Amino acid sequence: MRTPEETVRAVAAGVCRLIRGGLSEAEEAAQIEELAACYAERTDVRHPFNPVGDRPLSSRAALREHFGGGGRPAGVERYDVVDAHVHQTADPEVVVFEFRYAGVVDGHAFAVPCIFVVRVRDGEIVESRDYIHHVASARAFGRLPALVAALTAPQAQSPGQ
Repeated sequence: MRTPEETVRAVAAGVCRLIRGGLSEAEEAAQIEELAACYAERTDVRHPFNPVGDRPLSSRAALREHFGGGGRPAGVERYDVVDAHVHQTADPEVVVFEFRYAGVVDGHAFAVPCIFVVRVRDGEIVESRDYIHHVASARAFGRLPALVAALTAPQAQSPGQ
């Protein structure tokens, strides 16, 4: 059984393998399954700073879809976890994982700061709050115009409006 630290590091490394691409269809399916297996069957994963709204992921199946959906970005030359620090908390199930996704897309270097606050029970993530710099991510992958369009569309409203 993985420790909370091993679990969060496994997720970040698995995401990097998916984003870097170059996997066969079978390898990609296996990587998605490996990532999903890091989560409990019933879980609560949220992205509170997502500028277009948080869509909670509450099951392993939802995580499979999340990791497998959206297509892989083109032009990724490098995508790694750097400056990773796992901070222990008073609760042995909870760790704070502070890191950056860093890489090169189409010849342009980027870094995306992240902090994940994760509860791991029996080697599986049962709860996670993933704080990602979504604007930096959109800029890195050439998705900034799409993000701006989504934010300025008439139906775009903050939760509670």
